[in-house]
Amino acid sequence: MISHRETRFVPYPAELMYAVVSDVEKYPQFLPWVVALRVLSRSENHLTAEMAVGYGGLRERYTSDIRLDPQMRRVDVAQISGPFKTLENHWRFIPQGEGCEIEFSIQFEFKSRLLHGVAGAKFEKVMLKMTDAFEARAKAIKENGEAA
Repeated sequence: MISHRETRFVPYPAELMYAVVSDVEKYPQFLPWVVALRVLSRSENHLTAEMAVGYGGLRERYTSDIRLDPQMRRVDVAQISGPFKTLENHWRFIPQGEGCEIEFSIQFEFKSRLLHGVAGAKFEKVMLKMTDAFEARAKAIKENGEAA
């Protein structure tokens, strides 16, 4: 299994960072490896979404359960179906002055050992860039005065 955990400070409010991460329908606009995303069901603090991702020649589609906690500024994601034996990621945004601390963790393992061997390293590179991509999106929103 491949896992990654990081904590970093960003100069953007926790509410903005939470809004960017929880707005999954916009992922194809700013995450280059997200080819398509479709929300299958939605309730106040819960989504089920199907995501198609691509990196190099590899394309995969999977469905995730997404739990949103706006009060605690947490987003928890777990795969329901797809090519992974395990895929979970967790986001938490902690206010710190005018910015916030991001706590991000992800772990994954493909069902197929062959796919894990071939795609695992590529997928890991993508995952290591996740916080950078969300931080860049928050910066663009703040600079352009967009709604998150």
